[in-house]
Amino acid sequence: MKVSYRGNAISQTANTAIHAIFIVIGLSCVVPLLLVIAVSFSDEQTIAANGYRFLPEKLSLDAYRYLWQEGRTILNAYAVTIFTTVVGTILSLAVISTFAYPLTRKDFSYRKLFLFLVVFTLLFNGGLVPWYLVTTQVLHLKNNIWALIVPHLFNGWYVMIMKTYFQTTIPDPVLESAKIDGAGEFRTFLTIVLPLSLPGLATIGLFSAIVFWNDWWMPLMLITNDKLLNMQYLMYKALSFADYLSNASGQNYGSIMQMSPPALTFRMALAVVGIGPIVLAYPFFQKYFVQGLTVGAVKG
Repeated sequence: MKVSYRGNAISQTANTAIHAIFIVIGLSCVVPLLLVIAVSFSDEQTIAANGYRFLPEKLSLDAYRYLWQEGRTILNAYAVTIFTTVVGTILSLAVISTFAYPLTRKDFSYRKLFLFLVVFTLLFNGGLVPWYLVTTQVLHLKNNIWALIVPHLFNGWYVMIMKTYFQTTIPDPVLESAKIDGAGEFRTFLTIVLPLSLPGLATIGLFSAIVFWNDWWMPLMLITNDKLLNMQYLMYKALSFADYLSNASGQNYGSIMQMSPPALTFRMALAVVGIGPIVLAYPFFQKYFVQGLTVGAVKG
């Protein structure tokens, strides 16, 4: 018997429109990246005189030579970023998954209370000043590597995603059979629930890794030691430095642009170096990422 799905078919016009929309969205993501790469290989004076171009009018490696000269600073920032991203993502997954799993168990007495607390934190927060005081005075997270990790470990939205994934993916009979076989709660969670939840964990892991990798706010607020600065805050400082040079040169401070490093192209080169690893890591998560995004979808 042949089943017809013509009623659910997309018309040619709608299909073309959808493709056009996604092409525009894709180009809006790729084109700025190409511009950043082109500017990083451009001559500083040409950029200052004629503006940005997708095809460099005059090729130059001055920005990357300056990066090479500042190699120790860049490598130290890379080490801090990689450490906080790897350790922070692992710890974040542990915290979020262990918090989300009990919320799916109907026999957990305080399930509604903790669920309310999660939803409440999604809607309200204590403000910047109380957060800063608690972080620095109570938790003593200032000028140490954990100041870049601990504030990002818990996220209410990620908890809700994992909770939904556990509810829609882990069948109750599987948990009941594990209990009958004598497995405790922790053993059931570690040996059954987590292996069956790899797509959801990969999705949350990718989200958390991007947050840790792109974080410049925590170093700005909590770090004054240059040895603990990460790549994103280094780029923020480079951007501020470039703006300072631009303003200074406009105020007739002499030949400051000729005496200083290539500020305009340097920040672009730093951006290219900074986004490399996280972009290359995405293909390894893509399979699980797509599966995780379809949580709750109807399976055929």
